[in-house]
Amino acid sequence: MKEFKIPIKSKQATNKTIRFPDDLIAEINRATKSQNCTFTAFVIAAVRFALENIEKPKDE
Repeated sequence: MKEFKIPIKSKQATNKTIRFPDDLIAEINRATKSQNCTFTAFVIAAVRFALENIEKPKDE
């Protein structure tokens, strides 16, 4: 599995509203605070990381 890296910037994108549990927001904010990374860039990188590393069904 690849290592997850906290990104510095994200590309141009479309706004999408999503709700996060308060505890998860707090954890993300702690993780990005000293990393020069925005909340949005972190979430995008985390989703991309998850999609790249998700187990594919055996019939594919």
